[in-house]
Amino acid sequence: MKHIVFFLIAVLTSSLFGHGIIIIEPPNPDSPRHRRPAPDFRPFALELKQNNVQVDIESGIATTDVDQIFYNPTRNKLQGYYIFPIPDGAVIDKFTMYINGREAEAELLDADKARKIYEDIVRRVEDPALLEYSGQSMLKMRIFPIEPRAEKRIKLSYSEVLTLDNGAFQYRYPLKSEVRSSGNAGDISIDISISSNGELKNVYCPSHEVDIVQRSAGRVRVSYEEETVVADSDFSLFFQENDDDFGLVLLPHRRGRDDGYFFLQLSPTFDSQADQASPKDITFVLDVSGSMAGQKLEQAKAALAFCVENLNASDRFDIVRFSTQASALFGELAPFGRDTRREAREFIEGLRAIGGTNIGEALDLALGSAVREGRPHYVVFITDGKPTIGEIATPALLRKIEKDNDGVSRIFTFGIGNDINTHLLDKITEVTHGFRSYISPDEDLEMPISSFYTKLSSPILTDIKLNIVGDIRSSDLYPRRLPDLFKGSSITVFGRYRGDGDGVIRVSGYMDGKRHELEREFDFPRRERTNEFIAPLWASRAIGYMLDQIRLHGESRELKEEIVALAREFGIITPYTSYLIVEDERVTRRNRPVRSPWARIHEDAETAPLLDQAGEDYKAMKESSGGGSVRSSEEVQQMAGAQNLKEARAGRKRMSYRSKDGETKNLTQQIKMIQGRAVYQSGNAWIDSRVDSAGKLKAQRIRFMSDEYFALYRAEPNLADFLALGQNVTFVWKNQIYEIYK
Repeated sequence: MKHIVFFLIAVLTSSLFGHGIIIIEPPNPDSPRHRRPAPDFRPFALELKQNNVQVDIESGIATTDVDQIFYNPTRNKLQGYYIFPIPDGAVIDKFTMYINGREAEAELLDADKARKIYEDIVRRVEDPALLEYSGQSMLKMRIFPIEPRAEKRIKLSYSEVLTLDNGAFQYRYPLKSEVRSSGNAGDISIDISISSNGELKNVYCPSHEVDIVQRSAGRVRVSYEEETVVADSDFSLFFQENDDDFGLVLLPHRRGRDDGYFFLQLSPTFDSQADQASPKDITFVLDVSGSMAGQKLEQAKAALAFCVENLNASDRFDIVRFSTQASALFGELAPFGRDTRREAREFIEGLRAIGGTNIGEALDLALGSAVREGRPHYVVFITDGKPTIGEIATPALLRKIEKDNDGVSRIFTFGIGNDINTHLLDKITEVTHGFRSYISPDEDLEMPISSFYTKLSSPILTDIKLNIVGDIRSSDLYPRRLPDLFKGSSITVFGRYRGDGDGVIRVSGYMDGKRHELEREFDFPRRERTNEFIAPLWASRAIGYMLDQIRLHGESRELKEEIVALAREFGIITPYTSYLIVEDERVTRRNRPVRSPWARIHEDAETAPLLDQAGEDYKAMKESSGGGSVRSSEEVQQMAGAQNLKEARAGRKRMSYRSKDGETKNLTQQIKMIQGRAVYQSGNAWIDSRVDSAGKLKAQRIRFMSDEYFALYRAEPNLADFLALGQNVTFVWKNQIYEIYK
């Protein structure tokens, strides 16, 4: 344990424990080969420059190969320890490290031995960060020499049997950094290959933005890359193996006796043949008013030509051009074939920009085509302006669209530039259950339109209905209405549930013109089941939906209060939620002392331009045109459809500020999710979001590092996540407020 003492001190400077670190220690003072270290020697963690992870998953068994490059910036030859936390249940297959071209072996400590080391570290250096890894095994190895101003490369490999939860496998890589530190994890890449004898479906990463490519029915590749990343969550990946036409997976989340949350994902079987997609009807509507002249129109024409060329043999289509007046290529939905494709090419080539913007007449023509039951009808609507001819009032236009449409057609809008009526376009997509997109003035139109159509081109299941029955009661599902399911895509639903036991999920929709239904039975547990990402993503979608209601239909006290409550509880901090919370705190402050942790983290930022900007963003959200209106539309839609934790933090870049002491901070970095709820950093303290709503619960004060502190840790191992935050932490646990203080 002699060398461990030096290691303990070094942990204070470490920000990289989650994915392997090298801790530098002074020379052994008992060794005749080394002089005693200087009295002021301070151990430190070597800089991690690169972290490359290669994962191969086959039939539920994952092999992880880690390749890390560290750098010694000093002029001295160093020695230290390499530490790596092993995920629960993982079995080390091999460990390889190159020292002067030679392999060396490491010591694997089981969870019990590792826990004792963690506790001893906390006792000696008074830093509880390592408590977060209680219950995990540890890989530990002494490293010498580490040459001056040179790189040290470490490779390791381990294998594990993945767990199965309600039909889904989970893979996790320990990536977390200690968020209190200013350090980072260097450049990171994670490349995962999944192969199975069955079909792979519902491949989903809730923690990071990844690229998912399905190469065949049984082969999928997942990749993630980022430079100088500061990771605040482990990398997590879910997937399913089955040979059914559709994959349906449900993951629950429940803490204590609270109501539960669930994540549901529907994915079709892999199919490389486009002609097996359901037949569709599609009408392209293009603005050719004078403002579209030049490069914009040429790019739009190229995108339109691409869409027509990639229609399926069973599709019907039409093209509507509009300026002062609107006219259609066929005047009806025509079957796609050699002759109609040729006519479409000639029509597109002849388009010229001139005149005003008659949106009402264009949509009359688009929605007037006869549609058939069981065949989806999509309208792709492209414009760069506001209505100037014919009916221009938004309420009247919407009433007419709803009357003409009768819930049959879905309109997908593309707004170009900032001189557009975002509220009109967004309400059109709302009443027709479509999707909105915006293209910046200097952006090439062809790419986003063509990319969107590629996803839209092959519908698999349309007009989808979801019903959950059984021993549980579901509520607050997002999205409120399900979109159509397309080839190569999936649908994710987040919701809440009450009760426990078996629940039957029924999904129905049109496939090849006929009603198709699938049914699965899942376990909704009353006992604790943790999938921590579910609750904050549910909250993000709920907040995004409610913000959109404020944008498009006006503000109400009930909506504002619900948004504020959810944003506080789950740490969903955006410019819009920040403004609402600050306003709420100011009102509260006039009536009673503020207890909220969220208000405390703003003590440093309240006079900064950050909050003034948040107020301007919130005002712009209610405007119907301009750059701020476009940005708020995009960000609110992102929150309402958030697939991972990064997307839940819309507008994060604009949440940075300079504190009173001159330090650059970001409000979103002062929030950490612990067991599905937000904990806020206020100065050197962390405060649970539930403290404010704990009412008159009794508070128990426990001195940091006291015998009582460690007795609590041993009695309640799940508290390690809270205790690991620091020396001053206040949290709620089992109807008790605990205040850890130093």
